Amino acid sequence: MTHPNSISELLATHSADLTWQREFYEDLHRHPELSHDEERTAQKIEDKLREFECELITGIGGYGMAAIFRSGDVSPDDATAADSQGPTVLMRADFDALPVMEQTGVDFASTNGNMHACGHDMHATALLGACAIIDSLRGAWSGTFIALFQPAEETSDGAKTMLADGLIDRVPRPDVCLGQHVMPGPAGQVQTSQGPIMAGCDSIRITIAGRSAHASMPDKAIDPTLIAAMIVIRLQAIVGREVPPGEFFVISVGELHSGDKNNIIPDSAELVLNTRYYDPALAERVYEALHRVVEAECVASASPLPPSFEYFAHGEVTDNDPATAIAVRDTFDAVFGDEVVDAKPSTASEDFCYLPQAWGVPYFFWLVGSTPEELLDTPPVNHQSNFLPDFAPTCTASTKAGAAAVLSFLAKA
Repeated sequence: MTHPNSISELLATHSADLTWQREFYEDLHRHPELSHDEERTAQKIEDKLREFECELITGIGGYGMAAIFRSGDVSPDDATAADSQGPTVLMRADFDALPVMEQTGVDFASTNGNMHACGHDMHATALLGACAIIDSLRGAWSGTFIALFQPAEETSDGAKTMLADGLIDRVPRPDVCLGQHVMPGPAGQVQTSQGPIMAGCDSIRITIAGRSAHASMPDKAIDPTLIAAMIVIRLQAIVGREVPPGEFFVISVGELHSGDKNNIIPDSAELVLNTRYYDPALAERVYEALHRVVEAECVASASPLPPSFEYFAHGEVTDNDPATAIAVRDTFDAVFGDEVVDAKPSTASEDFCYLPQAWGVPYFFWLVGSTPEELLDTPPVNHQSNFLPDFAPTCTASTKAGAAAVLSFLAKA
């Protein structure tokens, strides 16, 4: 691999024009589109990619696309062929938004009831910037660079949908996969970690059966609302009393639905849970306890039917390969100096790791701080209506980090 200091010097001399990034970012931010409906966003990304010397494959799993940058003489007709002169590196960015009403007050705020409240507009802008830098450094690197733009991360199925649509057969096989995410923290700070960097997750829908009756006659009913309330309390006892101190697990009750009339005890209730964890084996133990507690509460209240459980929206733990993490961190230290720090693993979740897992290759995923200095005491967090990265330091750092990570593997010695 190239010495990290050489990559730092290379990035200092690139000729890419990045002045378009602010306008591009603000346009994406002003026009957010929800998962699987990102038609306009995808077109804007595609239009920008067509300015570079790359092969472009669109319509992968809906609006997903891949731009393939090659250093050697490989026929564009053979999209799956890698450049024999060097390794193949894939970097991914997502670009869907959320159903959040924006409350940032900026002049480029969305007004359509949706919002880029997780920073995916920044991810897409930064990866395009990294493409511009890599494209401008022809002759300084050897191999194949794949810029992958993924829709529908927020529904946890965008990566899977691209894979189901033949992604593996449509692009060269990468030797390593890369990704990044903007997060709270000093804007422009790069945060890295070996091992878990983002949590695994599951959503669980639990349906509880009761017996309906008039609200004035509770003795004639089996009240599913009361059962659900008892379960909500007991779930936290699982975390508090069955998860070892020092290990991480979260159970949150995101939804509780029961009845629709004030004077009727309903005949069923529904809980929708969300969990987060870094250890899948611990998750299995917690789920066994969860079933035990829910079933016991239903029996204790004479529920007429066993409860039902539906697991969905599973997300894997994003667990960085140590050797890959060390290699890229060495480059980041040379490029960013004191602005790169050890990360605290995020409790949020990602679907990025399905991509490297599909190929069976190592990966590295890092975080970039995005909080304006004046908000560091109480930083807005992802998915809040006032979450807005401080553009200049965040975009500069995430663009440079993307290019630096790719060049860690492709730059000529």
